[in-house]
Amino acid sequence: MRTFCEILLVSTGGFIIMVLEIAGVRFLTKDFGGSFYVWISQIGMVMAALAFGYFCGGWLADQFPRPGRLAPLLAGTALFIAALPVLAPPLIGLIIQRHPLDRDIPMLWQKVDPALGSAVLFLLPCFVLAMLSPFTIRLAARALDRVGSASGRIYAASTVGSIAGVFVTGYALLDWLSLPAVFLLAGGLTLGLAGLCWYMNRFYAPRS
Repeated sequence: MRTFCEILLVSTGGFIIMVLEIAGVRFLTKDFGGSFYVWISQIGMVMAALAFGYFCGGWLADQFPRPGRLAPLLAGTALFIAALPVLAPPLIGLIIQRHPLDRDIPMLWQKVDPALGSAVLFLLPCFVLAMLSPFTIRLAARALDRVGSASGRIYAASTVGSIAGVFVTGYALLDWLSLPAVFLLAGGLTLGLAGLCWYMNRFYAPRS
C-alpha cells in the first residue's frame, strides 16, 4: 500500500504538470497570440519550475521526512490552479497594458511578455508539484543500498504520469472541456494529492 501511494503521488503530480503546460499554452494564446514564443515561454517556465522544485523538494524532504508536511502547500496550490481563470485577466492585463496602444510592441517584448505571463500563472503551481519527486524518493529510500532502484521507480512513475498528461490533455481534455473546467479538474486533482499526503503520514514514523 505504501509503495502504491508513493507511485500514485508522483504519477499524478507529473500528470497535472503536463496538463498545466499544455492547457497553459492554449490559455496564453488568447492574450499573446499563437506565436512560437508562447510555446518557448511555457516550456521554459515549466522547466525552470521543475529545476527549482526538485532542488527545494529534496531539501524539504531532509528537514521534514513526512508527506503530511506537503498537504497544506498542495491545498493552497490547488486553490490557485482552480482560480487561474479568475486571477489571470488582471495579472496579464498588467503585462499587456504597460505598452502604449498607439505604438507597435517592440520585438524584444513580443518575446519576453509571454514568458512573463507564463511565469506569473504557471511557475508557482509547477514548482510545488515538482517537489513531489525528490520528496517521495526520500520517503521511498528505505535502505541505502536500494536508493538507486527507489529513485528509478519514482522517476519512471512520474514520467509515465507526464506522458499521460500530454496525450490526455491534447487529445481529450481540450476537446471535451473548457479551459476553466480543465483548470478546475487540475485543481481538484492537486487537492486530492494534498489528501493523499495527509493519509500517507501513517506509513512514516515521526522523526525523534
